[in-house]
Amino acid sequence: MYIIDEEAEKKEILKRYRNIFNVWRSNISPEDKKIIRKAFNLAVNAHKDMRRKTGEPYIYHPLEVAHIVVQEIGLGTTSVICALLHDVVEDTDYTLSDIESIFGSKIAKIIDGLTKIEGIFDQSTLSIQAENFKKMLLTLSDDVRVILIKLADRLHNMRTLDSMPKDKQLKIASETIYLYAPLAHRLGLHAIKSELEDLSLKYTEPSIYNAISNKLKESEEERARFISKFIYPIKKALSEKGIEFTITGRAKSIYSIWGKMQKKEIPFEEVFDLFAIRIIIDTPYENEKSDSWNVYTIVTDFYRPNPDRLRDWISIPKANGYEALHTTVMSHSGKWVEVQIRSKRMDEIAEKGYAAHWRYKETDTNKDSQKQVTGLDDWLNKIKEILQSPDSNALDFLDDFKLNLFAEEIFVFTPKGEMKTLPVKSTILDFAYNIHSHIGNNCIGAKVNHKLVPINYQLKSGDQVEIITSSKQKPTDEWYENVVTAKAKTRIKLAMKEEQKLYSEDGKIILQNLFNQLNIDFNKANVIILRDFLKLQSSTELFYLAFTKKIYLKDIRTCFNIEEKNYWLNRFNPFYKSKKSTPNNTISLVDEIKGQIKNKPETLMLGEKNENLKYSISGCCNPIPGDDVIGLITPNEGIKIHRTNCEEAIQLMSTYGNRIVKAKWKENEVITFLTGIKISGIDKKGIVKDISRVISEDLNLNIRSFHLQSSEGIFNGEVMIYVNDTKHLKDLMKKLKQIEGIQNIVRMS
Repeated sequence: MYIIDEEAEKKEILKRYRNIFNVWRSNISPEDKKIIRKAFNLAVNAHKDMRRKTGEPYIYHPLEVAHIVVQEIGLGTTSVICALLHDVVEDTDYTLSDIESIFGSKIAKIIDGLTKIEGIFDQSTLSIQAENFKKMLLTLSDDVRVILIKLADRLHNMRTLDSMPKDKQLKIASETIYLYAPLAHRLGLHAIKSELEDLSLKYTEPSIYNAISNKLKESEEERARFISKFIYPIKKALSEKGIEFTITGRAKSIYSIWGKMQKKEIPFEEVFDLFAIRIIIDTPYENEKSDSWNVYTIVTDFYRPNPDRLRDWISIPKANGYEALHTTVMSHSGKWVEVQIRSKRMDEIAEKGYAAHWRYKETDTNKDSQKQVTGLDDWLNKIKEILQSPDSNALDFLDDFKLNLFAEEIFVFTPKGEMKTLPVKSTILDFAYNIHSHIGNNCIGAKVNHKLVPINYQLKSGDQVEIITSSKQKPTDEWYENVVTAKAKTRIKLAMKEEQKLYSEDGKIILQNLFNQLNIDFNKANVIILRDFLKLQSSTELFYLAFTKKIYLKDIRTCFNIEEKNYWLNRFNPFYKSKKSTPNNTISLVDEIKGQIKNKPETLMLGEKNENLKYSISGCCNPIPGDDVIGLITPNEGIKIHRTNCEEAIQLMSTYGNRIVKAKWKENEVITFLTGIKISGIDKKGIVKDISRVISEDLNLNIRSFHLQSSEGIFNGEVMIYVNDTKHLKDLMKKLKQIEGIQNIVRMS
């Protein structure tokens, strides 16, 4: 419990304020110090009666955000002022006009971008988080510092998430892993991205986070000895060559280790690249490339490299600005080791991303240096284009934006040799829209390396592409499935909407005739009911579907609960009217469930009979008792129960945090749940019989399905079984592991 001591708190506030200047690397003018002090005094005064969930004074939070902005991102005076004031307009009586009159329009504009949207949204169609995120990114058009300060704000919130209730932790952690960590990655903030990922895992998968963290601590001494021995000959050779350098070995992030364990379906002990060796050389910009390759030569003189794992991001930097030379070499003890080679400039850009990039861009007049920031600049310009789309719905925007955050890249060329960077799996259409919307809309195919290919052809790095167009060509629904870039998806949507508007009036008449055939009133309320039933975004889309003959009488009958056998009787009954044809019956399922939860606010108990609150187990992750779970209100489907680490649940929680329902399993309730396991190993006679015996006879479990394939002495199998809980499942996996020949068993996600 936090004990309030006002004198101690005042000292702590001043200490944290001074720490901001202690980590400031560049010289700061007296004028800047004075205006920062003014912002500090205003923030202290504005938040004087406010406290955080921990009980600490609220002012600690903006002070820590300002500290992160300076030390971990490397921003300057304007950003520190905005960090100190970022919650003042939202949480206190101060207005944006007050801020503008004291600190000027630039700071007021940035703080407006950092301030959350107020007001009420229609919860069934919009997400407050999505709207907030979109508004924040809109400020990219003016100042990228909004995003950088917001990332610092999110990082401090994640560092202090322990004080929040479980459902809030899950919402914030899911939002962080879904949007903020990828955004930090895209802006080149590697250290912040890794910490956000680790902290998200800490709250979505606490047992996994703690297990990996403990194993890293246990192996720390052994790892340090190995690194010391590995780098000794390299250090000696670099010193003899007169190269100025620092060399370190650091463990990979917990999140990335867990990702490798999942991807390769292996335990912690079998993850070979738990750490990386980093060599940072102090060399002038013009010598960076040659000196990096010299260091590579020295490393490979002692250790044999894996030719498939050489990554040259110096010649062609990543789109987020990252530059380095990566190689994986075989150590003398038989372990693969990743070695990263960077200059001091590259290292600062790798850690502090866009902020460092911008500083180097402004101070370096070298044209080649300026070329290297175009990857980030191009990406920011693409985001601005999406944001400026007139029909950019917040949730659609989030989906499109997410597509381009973590995508790996390919490099393709125009007929004149200009290089374009696109995400992996980009098609001809993606390339066409990357050049110009008009070229994309009229694209009928392309020549790739002088060979004719269709619009859905997936490009590879090094391809040279010539787009072929026709004025008669128009985008179709199928095009949307053939593109991966946000720009292409946005432009196809816009073109389709224009097409829909052209024919919506004709479609409206066709739909009215269908309603008349079923004796249903054709009014706004019933059109909305049908639109929501078909999960469409707008009435224009509904009318266009009617025009293209994609809405049938059976769809409308199902929507309005009209039984087909009574249809002809009702058709000619002048007194008949559909039950759903009146606007009074339009309360949404989301609102109905929210009302029930309001009257019964305790945690939803799974396994308990509850007449009012209906729930169903989600098929995407198949949770079973013992799993950490969450309930999510889903339109038209009630409450769906997901595992907290389920990818679909993380996406829903990040955009619809207001729909989270606390849920837990009822203890001592014996119910069976369907789950699955993957088994692999050395094939031998009788392996199927041994597996079946353990499941059916030893543990008395029911098998729903059993698929096993064998090839050249190796088998892979999938078994779907009914179990009571996670303990039951772990006992089964432990018992199966004892069968001779079985090498690996994992639960299916």
